[in-house]
Amino acid sequence: MGVNIDISVEGDFWGDVSDWEELVSQAVNATCRHLELQSHQSELSILLTHDTVIRHLNEQWRDKDKPTNVLSFPAVPGGEKCILPPLLGDIVLAFETIEREAQISGKQLAHHVSHLIIHGFLHLLGYDHDSDTDAQEMETTEGVILAQLGIDDPYHN
Repeated sequence: MGVNIDISVEGDFWGDVSDWEELVSQAVNATCRHLELQSHQSELSILLTHDTVIRHLNEQWRDKDKPTNVLSFPAVPGGEKCILPPLLGDIVLAFETIEREAQISGKQLAHHVSHLIIHGFLHLLGYDHDSDTDAQEMETTEGVILAQLGIDDPYHN
């Protein structure tokens, strides 16, 4: 695929960036393959951070004063779903929230992170879950992509 992924790690929670590069690459590439996306060259930025940072971003951009697991900031809102733009945007993940969710649901941390990367990436491509129909389409797409990675569908367990 033609997606260059820049991963930044903020804080000590996530460890070294090299621990996450392969997982992120697999999730993004599986999504591109499943959606049969065409790309000459695209860039994606991923920030692995913590609850304090994502809470601030969530309040600033969504008026929600609480941490969340993942936020997506598309460079080109409402892009075409079949062609990747040169600049995709940013995905931000918060370690404490993700770790807590994984523990509560009995999921492996790496599987939950993969799911959230796919979820965030789909948002960058114009997918959303604002309506029941849109949510069903997005959840089904996530489940199929996760299955290709050998990860159980988080919506149908």
